[in-house]
Amino acid sequence: MGFEWYTEFVDLGFRPQNEVICIFRVEPDGISMEEAAGRVASESSVGTWTTLAKLPDRIGKLMAKVYRIDGEFISVAYPIDLFEEGNIPQLLSSVAGNIFGMRALKNLRFEDFIPPEEYTKNFKGPGFGVKGVKKIFGVTRPLTATVPKPKVGFDAEEYSKVAYDAWTGGIDFVKDDENLTSQPFIRFEERLEKVMSVRERAEAETGEKKVFLVNITAETREMIRRAKLVADYGNEFIMIDILTVGWSALQTVREVCEELKLGIHAHRAMHAAFTRNPKHGISLKVLVKLSRLAGVDNFHVGTGVGKMYGAAEEVVELADICRREWNGFKPVYPVSSGGLHPGLVPDVIKLFGEDVIIQAGGGVHGHPDGTHYGAMALRQAIEASLAGEELSEAAEQYRELRKSLEKWEHIRPK
Repeated sequence: MGFEWYTEFVDLGFRPQNEVICIFRVEPDGISMEEAAGRVASESSVGTWTTLAKLPDRIGKLMAKVYRIDGEFISVAYPIDLFEEGNIPQLLSSVAGNIFGMRALKNLRFEDFIPPEEYTKNFKGPGFGVKGVKKIFGVTRPLTATVPKPKVGFDAEEYSKVAYDAWTGGIDFVKDDENLTSQPFIRFEERLEKVMSVRERAEAETGEKKVFLVNITAETREMIRRAKLVADYGNEFIMIDILTVGWSALQTVREVCEELKLGIHAHRAMHAAFTRNPKHGISLKVLVKLSRLAGVDNFHVGTGVGKMYGAAEEVVELADICRREWNGFKPVYPVSSGGLHPGLVPDVIKLFGEDVIIQAGGGVHGHPDGTHYGAMALRQAIEASLAGEELSEAAEQYRELRKSLEKWEHIRPK
């Protein structure tokens, strides 16, 4: 029938040396696991559906090899020469492209990849990293962030007032949400101008550094224009919805940010469209690694205790991927976000340690006394947790924390 070509991509005696390793979860549809594995390796490298009349000898050196089959999981070794240097879109077009549409597979999930240093050396990696971000603020405690709520609808004046209240209450980062860019009711330029003017006041009043994570998400050339405006105001960061703008746009903006000395806060909007199904799609682990290659400095990994999908074990693993030593790249700050409030702070710090950005939106702005006091309560919860003090005990001293706990206690939103 001509399908014998697929099994030539399976070599369980092969031992990888300097290849890009990809791990897939495979669910065949009416064929054996070996045949299914061969199809994945073939379609994602040099193969086609049948044997060819003529094949140059060098093609054999470019064949991907399935070298391990472990239940539902297969490990595939890809020769580095299959990939263009420093090109994330081409990598994904290869190992996460046509293979997802193959009828012989009922489900397929790209679980992980392990690239050698020879491949990763062609990528920028984070510009600031954890140490660089800490240097901006001059602190070692967990950093705090908030998104003005409601996430869209404020005009620039209203938005800047919420930012001011959050900063003076103790928040480090004020952050745009993923769907706030430059709508008619709050154009980008006016929002940036007004928020940066209150930042200066907040820094003078608190004696603390404050940063605006302003969302520049747009067409690539427009993002570059906005990034330059942000740098002109002396702000240190921009934010990008990295999956909706695409990997090529992210890599381009990363180049520009190096010149402008800007860090990149990565929002993962849209990720669950292909990460949530445990049987099919691409894992968040892969996205975190790709983002670190591209050069983001902060990445949302979930909470393990909040409203977003993701078990505590997965969140801890993702945070480790962000921060571990990896081919010389600077570590990335994991961001814990989604349904957080002061009552959950001890759980977050227990999961993440101190190198984390704790982002609370409604858990700050929903405080009975308003944003300023909600920000105070978040900082009080962090200080108490670092001191090993029960929040209930700290609440006897801090009215702001007490009122927060009275409203939310330790509930985990859904």
